[in-house]
Amino acid sequence: QVQLVESGGGLVQAGGSLRLSCVASGSIFSIGTMGWYRQAPGKQRDLVARITNIGATNYADSVKGRFTISRDSAKNTVYLQMNNLKPEDTAVYYCTAPIVSGPHYSEYWGQGTQVTVSS
Repeated sequence: QVQLVESGGGLVQAGGSLRLSCVASGSIFSIGTMGWYRQAPGKQRDLVARITNIGATNYADSVKGRFTISRDSAKNTVYLQMNNLKPEDTAVYYCTAPIVSGPHYSEYWGQGTQVTVSS
């Protein structure tokens, strides 16, 4: 059973930092591009950042220069370092990745981790 589990969310003041982690576990053959999305109350789920399995990255304009995505392929883990957080960054953050497990290929999502930024 493949699953993605996020951690690292919490409550932080504006200007502060948090580091999110997402670990993929289970019977994994390969993982493709890993990404972070976020969803604020009443809004759609939007892409924050993603990283390919060779390290190419792209970011939403709203987080460029403040957030950094990275991955440790040996640990099946993706990170999101978030600096200079703003109240508008408040959301549930989800990680996602396409994973090959045995004969199966699926897009997996984590359960989400809450990030709250106070002003």
